[in-house]
Amino acid sequence: MCAVAGYFGKGVAPAEAGALLARMTRTLSHRGPDDSGIHVDGEAGLAHRRLSIVGLADGHQPMSDPSDNLVISYNGEIFNYVELRSELISKGRRFRTQSDTEVILHLYDEKGLDCLHDLNGDFAFALWDARRRRMVLARDRVGVRPLFHTQRGDTLFFASEIKALLTVPGIEASLDPFALDQIFTLWAPLAPRTAFQGISELPPGHLMIVEDGRIEQRAWWQQTYPDASDMRPRSDAVEELRALLDDATRIRLRADVPVGSYLSGGLDSSFVSALAARARPERLRTFSLSFDSNEHDESEWQAMMASTLGVEHTTTRCAAGDISRLFPSVIRHVERPILRTAPAPLAKLSALVRDSGIKAVLTGEGADELFAGYDIFREAKLRRFCGRQPSSKFRPLLFQRLYPYLPGLQRQSPEYLARFFGAGDDRIDDPLYSHRPRFRSTSAAKLFFSPELKRELGDYDATAELTSMLPSDFSRWHPLHQAQYLETTFLLPGYILSAQGDRVMMANSIEGRFPFLDPRVIDFAAGLSPDMKLHGLSEKHILKQAAKDLVPEAIIQRPKQPYRAPDSQAFAATPPDYLGEALSEEAIAKGGFFNSAAVEKLKNKVLHQETASFRDDTAFVGVVSTQLWLDTFSAKAD
Repeated sequence: MCAVAGYFGKGVAPAEAGALLARMTRTLSHRGPDDSGIHVDGEAGLAHRRLSIVGLADGHQPMSDPSDNLVISYNGEIFNYVELRSELISKGRRFRTQSDTEVILHLYDEKGLDCLHDLNGDFAFALWDARRRRMVLARDRVGVRPLFHTQRGDTLFFASEIKALLTVPGIEASLDPFALDQIFTLWAPLAPRTAFQGISELPPGHLMIVEDGRIEQRAWWQQTYPDASDMRPRSDAVEELRALLDDATRIRLRADVPVGSYLSGGLDSSFVSALAARARPERLRTFSLSFDSNEHDESEWQAMMASTLGVEHTTTRCAAGDISRLFPSVIRHVERPILRTAPAPLAKLSALVRDSGIKAVLTGEGADELFAGYDIFREAKLRRFCGRQPSSKFRPLLFQRLYPYLPGLQRQSPEYLARFFGAGDDRIDDPLYSHRPRFRSTSAAKLFFSPELKRELGDYDATAELTSMLPSDFSRWHPLHQAQYLETTFLLPGYILSAQGDRVMMANSIEGRFPFLDPRVIDFAAGLSPDMKLHGLSEKHILKQAAKDLVPEAIIQRPKQPYRAPDSQAFAATPPDYLGEALSEEAIAKGGFFNSAAVEKLKNKVLHQETASFRDDTAFVGVVSTQLWLDTFSAKAD
């Protein structure tokens, strides 16, 4: 796990190249505290920061092939590098190192850009092909590792994080109002858009080729599903899934340093930890978060699973004051406004892992997206069911079964439940049908936008832009698969793997590894019939079956509790010193994105009551994070 930075073009004077690349990588030292390197070849410059996990002694980067014609700066891990290396050796290839980095060089030399399909891993890299005077940027299938780029004149600059690009003379930070609208609607900007005007993200599963003065960007991998009419049940699916996850976990334990595992108390991380504990000869170390509030705390289930596995388990308790204290640092690392505080406790968790001497951890991310674990999938199914008989007094009562832990819903009438969940409100053929309620409830926070921002946005509709990005065969997929595509392709890389994953882990020099996002598991899950994932209202049906002899039944059958953290309550419990300045009338007016009078009312409401609505929560966190973003990044352009 590392950081990439570099450029390609004639806009950097040779005498300035080394200093520029060093300046870029200094801002990325948290991603790679163990080593650094620079390579300059005419108009091409590559730089690297290294977190040593595989090939400790001989994995220095940028790394070149024996001819010095190919040079790579690479962030990530190729988990099947052992098998690929053996295959390449059988073809006569000779290796100078034990690192997975050299495998990419040989594979590219052997297959060109088609080599990407052979890589089972999480990666973002820049590869300089001196023979063709070609720079290649590539990113893994689902966007685990970040890669950003921008142009100044005829020169392309790129880096693992945007803060490195801001060290380039002439590149300044300016908040993109349309990205902000997307965040306040969809939770994340739609790649390639970022929060920064003029700075783009290489989308997941994409590559960029810069050659002969031309820039070509294209997808090398796309998530897809069979047509609804082609779905078939599979009698051996449970056994096959178990075998795939077993191997996906095994190869993600490959490292020259110890690998730990997160243990949240839910099925996904429990299953991964169980597979890891069985696969490794030494004792596995697991790590958990606990909260003061019963609503968010899962320590009972974490302790149960740790005891079952007999692992060395460590927990860190996250208080409300920790969240508000860490929040400015989180915004600096995630590099965009966010609507929830959930990344802050995860930053504290990754700090615990770092302080425990562990550099890499397994997590359960991806399981909810691939196997229909989120409530949004069940809600969409129920909304369709209710919509077929809108006058029914019984069908809306099924919504109470989705949330047994919310006592307020258990007392509501069928009419209220139907209205609350939007049953019958949307067209069944709407491609965003499954997500419309989420987008509506999130968009309510845009009431706090300033009149100036609203005028600039005009009639812009983030959901219309999202719809325009859907694949041509989207309408032929089963409704569940349509919903899964929206989660996997947009929210997973845009928020979960970014703000709650790579960015807060790497802030503490920790690499996350995700067995559920093994490409073999992704392809397998996509080919399953919907009923094997969402069986009635039982989520992750096949995954529960596969985990039966490894995870306690109490954990398998417990109601789904998505990871959440206290939002506005965290600021109300312990108002941080920066809050008054960030939300002052002067600061709001200077930023120009929010209505200062409305924000003042929101602040007083949130800070003086124990509970807040979903709209108030998202609006408050969104406004605070935006103001912190402006203070952190825009100030550097002054």
